[in-house]
Amino acid sequence: MALQVQTTVLQNIFRILLGAFMILAAIGHLSFQRAEFQAQVPDWIPLNKDFVVIASGIVEMALGLSIIFWKKQRASTGIALAVFYVLIFPGNIAQYINHTNAFGLDTDTKRLVRLCFQPVLIIWALWCTGALTKLTRKHA
Repeated sequence: MALQVQTTVLQNIFRILLGAFMILAAIGHLSFQRAEFQAQVPDWIPLNKDFVVIASGIVEMALGLSIIFWKKQRASTGIALAVFYVLIFPGNIAQYINHTNAFGLDTDTKRLVRLCFQPVLIIWALWCTGALTKLTRKHA
């Protein structure tokens, strides 16, 4: 049985905010922002860009809902979300390298600043779910 990690009220607030952000991003992937997300898919990905956007939207929806509601697997979900953020980072790099305008990021400076926020999202996912505690806890 997986060891559950206690989280604070502040962690829970930030966890719910992150989950809501993921659900909103998923809705965007699946509907009104699909073209902008397709523009971020690197050309070297050997899959149809629309498929990648739809698939990542489904994953985002699952992770967003899980991080909010799946209490027994909260830390594991935080780890999965952190891995997801690592996996989608090449899209953010491609947007910067290819000078792609999307989501209001219409200058190289804005696109470069955005790259700095990916580690913040990774740490946020690990911290608010208790995954950092779980990963750093010494096993007896």
